[in-house]
Parts: sequence; structure tokens; C-alpha cells
Amino acid sequence: MTDHDTSPWHDLEAYALTPRLTGLTLSPDGTRLLCSVQSPNHDATSYTTALWRLDPRDEQPPVRFTRSVQGEAVAGFLPDGSVLFTSKRDVPAETATAPKETTTALWCLPASGGEAYVIARRDGGWGQVLTSPDSNTVVLGALVHAGVEDDEADAEKREQRRTKKVNAILHDGYPVRYWDHDLGPEATRLKVASAEGDGELRLDGLRDLTGDVGRALDTSVLSRDGSTVVAEWRVAQPRGEVTTTLVAIDVVSGERRTIAEADDAEFGSPVISDDSATVACVWHRQSTPQQSPDSRIWLVDLTTGEGRFLAEDWDRWPTPVAFSPDGATLYATADEDGAGPVFAIDVTSGEVSRLTAEGTWSSVVRSPDGDTLYGLRSSWSSPGEVVALDVASREARVLTAPVAYPPLPGRVERIETTAADGVRIPGWLVLPEDASSENPVPLTLWVHGGPLNSWNAWSWRWCPWLLASRGQAVLLPDPALSTGYGLDYIQRGWGRWGAEPYTDVMALTDAVEARDDVLDDSSVMMGGSFGGYMANWIATQTDRFRAIVSHASLWNLTSFGPTTDASWYWSRELSPEMMESYSPHRFADQIVTPMLVIHGDKDYRVPIGEGLGLWWALVSAHDGDPAELPHRFLYFPDENHWILTPQHAIVWYATVIEFIEAQRDGRRPERPGLL
Repeated sequence: MTDHDTSPWHDLEAYALTPRLTGLTLSPDGTRLLCSVQSPNHDATSYTTALWRLDPRDEQPPVRFTRSVQGEAVAGFLPDGSVLFTSKRDVPAETATAPKETTTALWCLPASGGEAYVIARRDGGWGQVLTSPDSNTVVLGALVHAGVEDDEADAEKREQRRTKKVNAILHDGYPVRYWDHDLGPEATRLKVASAEGDGELRLDGLRDLTGDVGRALDTSVLSRDGSTVVAEWRVAQPRGEVTTTLVAIDVVSGERRTIAEADDAEFGSPVISDDSATVACVWHRQSTPQQSPDSRIWLVDLTTGEGRFLAEDWDRWPTPVAFSPDGATLYATADEDGAGPVFAIDVTSGEVSRLTAEGTWSSVVRSPDGDTLYGLRSSWSSPGEVVALDVASREARVLTAPVAYPPLPGRVERIETTAADGVRIPGWLVLPEDASSENPVPLTLWVHGGPLNSWNAWSWRWCPWLLASRGQAVLLPDPALSTGYGLDYIQRGWGRWGAEPYTDVMALTDAVEARDDVLDDSSVMMGGSFGGYMANWIATQTDRFRAIVSHASLWNLTSFGPTTDASWYWSRELSPEMMESYSPHRFADQIVTPMLVIHGDKDYRVPIGEGLGLWWALVSAHDGDPAELPHRFLYFPDENHWILTPQHAIVWYATVIEFIEAQRDGRRPERPGLL
């Protein structure tokens, strides 16, 4: 057996079992960097997360920080260096005033070491946990039933519904579900307490901060001094619309005031300056069928509520991540031409400077002195690494991480072509090791989802290296609507999904097929979500591909719009004229290419009806021997928009790889194991 046979890029089981870096948290003194690592559980049927301690100076090796079968999610540090995290791990009997079912408890791991202990638990568990480096204030998100006054009444209602097996939900507004779960009958409230104690800490004076506010609360942040929570606040509007504002909540009094709202824009992703004086957030212009959305940085004076744009003329969509200690600089990430760099923005002048040279950065945290930014960096040539960035010199150094990945089986090239209207169309081309003019390889076109998205970072869910290791070139195009290329690039495809986004994809495919290291007669195509829409659209517009894989795809835009989980958002683009022109279902009779349809029943973003409608169109159009049907339908009853569990990921890739290889070989696809 060779190393290739057992590497995660060649072996699907090894790939599914490979740990992944998922997040960073830095201690208040800057001496401990916690890294979340996602790995399969004991029987490889789901993923759990463990915390590892890294040395920011990289003088000591990584050390595993938490261990449990159920896994942990880091919440944050207290000022003394103790770590709070949430977990469903078993609670020792002597501490158990047990809820009626296993729930997510809040645990504390002392700064001095030793065993973790439960610091707070309730029936229904905890959600978001907020801490601050200068205060013992802890803010907790809790799911509570509407109309109940306290946790005791909430637990009683929860037990009644559980005992009587009632899971019905009576809605009085919109939305009713999100991504893969139903909304209600509970909603988030914030509770606040102080972490106190000489030995084991306790949450002293835990009290309700917000009360019953329905579904208004979304993501929140806590100021450094622990005095103020800034929260994304959802506001129901007529005709089912939902908009998002920002509110500031006084932690002592519970007083709430709106600090950012607009008739034609929404606000999110808040970051608070160290002196608790300024909030930076994203201003997001609402779209219309004629005009695409737009995003900018909005600065708010936390005392007066006065706001202004920062770097308003910068043609990118930034997300703030941190202020410098003196508040003079705001750090942000933004997609830019196939990458996701970190930028520094002067708060006075609005001048923007790019700090990082390569890759896409996420989970960016700042050192206490402001000299260093830490983040996770990935690209199509790197599955992920922990990187320290010296702000002054802009030099990046890779830290020793808990996970190391084997070499990739090939190379990546940045490519581009020119569209008919003269616009540059960029993308990435992943090639196997032996691709050359003497050994040209077949091409797989893979279109990204979104559609406001970009192929600029590593994805464990959509990994082209599993195809490259099997001798295929993989084209990852960024057509019109892709982010990181300016507002005009998005606008040219807005409301025109079957026009410029489609012709851009085809133009870049033409350019790649013209290369002497790529075959021009055996290409296949695949995509998920919006990429699935493009798969369906391509299937109705051309017969140039040997096979098409359509995952979680939009098929009938007139049925998708009212049944997705956020219909108000999509109604801003899906005009009657657009749906008439660009809905694939209207051209179903033109499909001749064998298609693999894939859908999860728990997909509320693109509901299962889209996959079922496509499948019926394919089956009902086949008037030959049913045994000779060229299409396949891979159905996951308990997966959502993504296929998330390890074994199902193996099934997904095995089925996709076999289907496209069989079509290239001119044979019927075999049924993978376990199917």
C-alpha cells in the first residue's frame, strides 16, 4: 500500500476522518491561544469539537485542552484566565440538579489547571456566551418559551410538551424556520451574572436582561468593560419582511436603545472599541429586482448614536474584526480577487491598507498590545493553518497547529479569460500531478453557491482535490455575482442568473478546454445551491457536458421563492420577469445530459420540493425502458443544505465520483457501498 492510497486526498474514509481547524480565542493576557479542532466521534458517525492550547510565541507544542465524548465549544476567557465553554458532557452526580434531558451546560476550566466544573445549567441549555477581558460579567443566551416568566416555568412547559409528545408550533409571524430547524416555540433571551468566588467560581445574581422579546435577538457582543451589549435586532415589517437593526443594552439597567437603523439598509457584525465608545458594523443596503445589495463599514458613537460611513468609496464588502487598542485603526476582512485578506482602515481618514499577501483569513483575534493579529488562513493550496501577523511589518508566521496535512496531489493555477462584453472572468484551476500536454486530463467544472460568494478559501465540503487525485482537472470559476471584484461585477449578473453568470462560466470553460493539458471532449459539470441552479440551467441550455451533478439546487424559481426559509430576501431579486426568463423548469424538455440529483430533506434553504420537482421532470421525460433511466437521485432524509456527517460525506463523494466516471467511460454507474 502506497502513501497515496491512505492519504485523505485519495481515500474517502481517511478524508472524512481528517481533523479540521475551526476557530481561535485568545486569553486576556495574550499568552494562550485556544484553537477549536473538529474531529469524528468514536464511531465516525458525527463530528465533535475539542479545544487545544497553542503558544502564541510558538516555543511550546500544542496541548489538548479539553477531552470529552460530547465535545466542547469555547465561549471565552474570564479576566483571571479561566476558560468558559459549553458542552453536553456528563455532569458529576454531586453537582446535578439535573434537567429532565441532556442539555448544554456552561463549564469552567480554572486558569490554574485542574478539572473543569459546571458553573451554570438549565433545562434547555445555553446558547451564546459572552465574556470580556476587563470584567467578570457573563452574558448568556437562553432559549425560553414565549410568555413564561422564569426558568422554572419554562422547564415545566418543556417537560409537559416532552411528556405529551407535543411538538406543534403556533406561529404568529414570519419566518417559521431557518436552515435546517423550526423556529419556536422558544426564542432567545439574554441573562446576565457576575462570575465570583475564591475557589470554584459561581454565577452570582443571574438575572434576565432582555425579557421576552420574541425572535428579535440575533448575534450579540459585549463591551470590554462589561457594561454594554450590542446586539443584532430583528424587526418584523409588513408583508413578511424582516430587517435587522443594532441595539445597545445597558447590562445594569436592561435599558435598550437603537443605535443603527435605516429604511433601506440593515446592520450587522458589530465590533466594539476597547474604550467602549465606538461600534463598527456592516451597513448592508437592501436590494431590489433592479439593484444589487451593497455593504460598507458604519461607525456609531455609542453614547450619542450618531453614525457615519468609513471608507465609503472602497469597492469591497468588508467585515470588521477588531479595533486597535487606541481605536485609531479598524481591522477588517473582505473578499478580494480570489483571496480574503486582512485590511487596516484608518478611522479618521478612511485610508485602507492591505496587511496580508495571500489566502483567506477567518477567526481573526487581536493581541492585547495590538501588535499582532492571529487568524486561520486557508486557500486552495492550504487546508488551513494558524498564522500570527505582525501588524507593523505585515510579516506572517505560521504557528505549530494541532493538525498537519499531507501534501496536495497536484497544483493550483490562477486563470482568467475575457467575456464578450470585455469583462475579466477569473477563477482557479486545480490540476493533478501528472497533467501535461503529453498527458491531458478530463475537466470537471464546479460552480460555487451563494450566489454572492467566491471560490477563495479551502472548503472541506466542496473539495476539488478528491477529484484531482483521481486524474481530473477542476475548474472553479468566479462568474458575475461573485464577491471580491467590485459592485459592478455583482450588478452585471443581478437578476440575470441565466445570462452573464452562465456565459461567464461557459467562457472560462472554453478557455480551459483550449489548454493542451486538458481534454476538450469529456468535461462534466457540478454545483450546489446556486451552483446547483447553474447545473440545472446548463442542463437545459447545452449538451456539451458528459454528466451534470446538481446538489441542493433551485429548479423552479416560482416555487422556491415562497417556500425557502427567508422568502422576503429572495423576493428582492426574484421578480416575475426574472423567474419567467431564467427558471430552469421552463426548459425541462431540453435536458439530454445524464444528471445526478442530490438533496437533503432537512434543507429549508432550498426545500426538498425543488429536488423532487427536478427528479420528476427527468423521470417523466424518459419514455424508454425504466431500467435504462440515465439519471440518479441521491436522497438524504436527515441532512440539510450541506451533507455534514462523516459517513454521508463518504457516500456523497463516492456516488458523485462513480457517476461522473461512469458517464465518461460510457457505462452505467455502479451502486456505491452502503447504498
